[in-house]
Amino acid sequence: MQTRLPFTLQGESRGSQARAATFRTLHGEVQTPIFMPVGTQATVKAQTVESLKTTGTRVLLANTYHLLLRPGPEVFQRFGGIHRFMNWDGPVLTDSGGFQIFSLPHSRTMNEDGACFQSYIDGTSHLLSPESSIAMQHTIGGDIIMALDQCIPSTASYAQAVAAMALTHRWAERSLRARGDSPQALFGIVQGACHPELRKQSAAFLRELPFDGLAIGGLAVGETHRERYDMTALVPDYLPKTLPRYLMGVGTPIDMLESVHRGIDMFDCIMPTQLAQRGVVFTSQGKL
Repeated sequence: MQTRLPFTLQGESRGSQARAATFRTLHGEVQTPIFMPVGTQATVKAQTVESLKTTGTRVLLANTYHLLLRPGPEVFQRFGGIHRFMNWDGPVLTDSGGFQIFSLPHSRTMNEDGACFQSYIDGTSHLLSPESSIAMQHTIGGDIIMALDQCIPSTASYAQAVAAMALTHRWAERSLRARGDSPQALFGIVQGACHPELRKQSAAFLRELPFDGLAIGGLAVGETHRERYDMTALVPDYLPKTLPRYLMGVGTPIDMLESVHRGIDMFDCIMPTQLAQRGVVFTSQGKL
């Protein structure tokens, strides 16, 4: 399978599922495992581009939902993409907006087409569909873009999880068609809440599609640590070894170590910058 994200597995642990790899993006090579700081609105709070580089940051994450509303696609078109807008010359990953839609249940309606929502800035109505999400991510110009998924609470019932997974799969196919011949790498997102059988089904379905990487979504949204670790251990067994694996929204040091142990390559989380703004830091001696 041809990939837009050439991936080389360089080493695997004998005592766990942990692995070291590299993949090549439009803006350079990335070594994994990797943590990606979240620059929600095209800036990582309280950090400069220089300070991010000094701390070893290689990939930044930006948020499609927020950037769609402000500054909007016209600004990115004028700048020629997010790299010039941010003055960042490394790789960027853009999420699809699915998680933000999940987290705004009172201001959106969902159907087969996508999610209709009201802007928190000016009240205007928008439709976020697989096609419009991919179009916005194309305009933003991220190196890695994400298929739109339906995120639900990880504690959701079996029936609710089946419906959301099926919709996510249909949206995954639409996202691939919408990406077309763009050189951007596209990841699909495994769903299924905390139901092992559904996680297996979702991984099996998505691995047959021509994605450049696969993510595990719908965790860190209500489940216990044990449930999260169980799902994180289960899913990689059903994913190709030849693609990067991305656990979305997980970023405490212990969660990342436990997940690397289970075969995960990529992480993002707002927690480090959120806690830093409150004067909290993670150290080798624990949280201060």
